[in-house]
Amino acid sequence: MRIGAHVRQDADPIGAGERLGADIVQLFLTDPQKWDKPEPHPQADQIRQSPIDVVVHSSYVINVASLNNRLRMPSRKAVAEQAAAAADIGAIGLVVHGGHVRDGENPAAGVANWRKLFERQQDKGGFPVPILVENTAGGDFAMARHLDAIARLWDAIGEFGAGFCLDTCHAWAGGEELLGIVERVKAITGRIDLVHLNNSRDEFDSARDRHANLTTGLIDPAMLTAVVSAAGAPVVLETPADGIADDLAYLRGALSGD
Repeated sequence: MRIGAHVRQDADPIGAGERLGADIVQLFLTDPQKWDKPEPHPQADQIRQSPIDVVVHSSYVINVASLNNRLRMPSRKAVAEQAAAAADIGAIGLVVHGGHVRDGENPAAGVANWRKLFERQQDKGGFPVPILVENTAGGDFAMARHLDAIARLWDAIGEFGAGFCLDTCHAWAGGEELLGIVERVKAITGRIDLVHLNNSRDEFDSARDRHANLTTGLIDPAMLTAVVSAAGAPVVLETPADGIADDLAYLRGALSGD
């Protein structure tokens, strides 16, 4: 099992991963709050040659589901650009949040927009890396907060080989019980390609996305370990930076029974 973390030192992701003893690192390839096109990574050769796996997290501004052309169209373009940049460094996938429509809009239209993303790219030969759709914590009109919504989304995009990223904090804050969640997700998607392992600073079903370190949040750490064991997928910690090394040590010890 590959275990690692999101690294904030994006200029030297492999060095950061080595210092943590990580098997996998996650990074941004552009400012996550902007629409900038990714530039070639200055350490692309080192990243490709490293035994540490890499996954790319897409920009937060992306919302493929949006019914607003001014948001949806640049979102489609950004996914394609960031997927190409992820492929250039040998990444195992590109994580993209499920997104949402606005209050009062029909979520089915957001699902249709997700399908159009894959249909349009299929005409161009498909994406060069798997697109890993991530569940989200809040919003009554979200594409991937609740499992019933994820099921509707997967009916539309599953045939295109979409992958799934399970975020434990998002599931908890979104109102999905973690006990048995791996089995329930796999019954819908057939797969979990990546786990974002995060505890939560907020109560169950709070709709608040605030991560905590593994042993300091409101989720039982044993439950988090159980999710990892059941998923059998690579694990990326997105917990507060000053506790990530301790989180990695805790998780490895818990999985080994120490």
